[in-house]
Amino acid sequence: MAITALPDSRTEPDGSAVIRVLSYNIRSMRDDEDALARVIRACRPDLVFIQEAPRFFRWRKHAARLAAKSDLVMLTGGATATGPMLLCSLRATVERTEDVLLPLTPGLHRRGFATAVVRIGTARIGLLSCHLSLQTDERYAQSGMLLDRLTAMDVPYAIVAGDLNDRPTGRSFRRLAAELQDCWTVAPWGGEYTSTPENPHQRIDAILATEGVQVLGCGVPLDLPGITGSDLRAATDHLPVLAALRVPAVGAHAA
Repeated sequence: MAITALPDSRTEPDGSAVIRVLSYNIRSMRDDEDALARVIRACRPDLVFIQEAPRFFRWRKHAARLAAKSDLVMLTGGATATGPMLLCSLRATVERTEDVLLPLTPGLHRRGFATAVVRIGTARIGLLSCHLSLQTDERYAQSGMLLDRLTAMDVPYAIVAGDLNDRPTGRSFRRLAAELQDCWTVAPWGGEYTSTPENPHQRIDAILATEGVQVLGCGVPLDLPGITGSDLRAATDHLPVLAALRVPAVGAHAA
């Protein structure tokens, strides 16, 4: 059942963390950068999983500028992950980061993962931002590499978010959703479709979480204060996905 309001971020008395997580394909910041920053700020995220971050000339400068405009800091990724990037608020204490390059298929764009392990409250969380291939077989292989990478991170809870380039009925999306919670399916909130802003008709961007993470709501933030349709259309060629999640404290069990 959809909920009417998305919970605010907080650390609960037992150390568990209620966090806001945003996934956003920003098309290399080629559109209206100020509109993009306004959308991100209005979502008040603790963690932002970016796809298509700037990758070329002075890419770090551009990424840092977006983080500053959004009241966030850079965590990892960008050109070093071939586009996926992670931003975070000052709530996050960073344990480690790693940018992962995936095998290159000749003639196709190289893909990668931006990954990190952070602590918020006393919750310890693995993070992975991804942008999977447009090519069906490569995308399916990458979905398996993603699951393997999560296992290798050896964390109690993890969040994956990104542009999957696949619909929920596709075999790569289904492969991920068989192992992870598809947050929109668990607790739909806001809008469903992420592509395109001018004509939303398909859900190819998603936030997924491991078992034990409680999904409090997830969807396209269409009606949040500070977000306008004009900004969503001007910011980039995807709509963002926002989720509120409760991550248990280390050693605790999910409610």
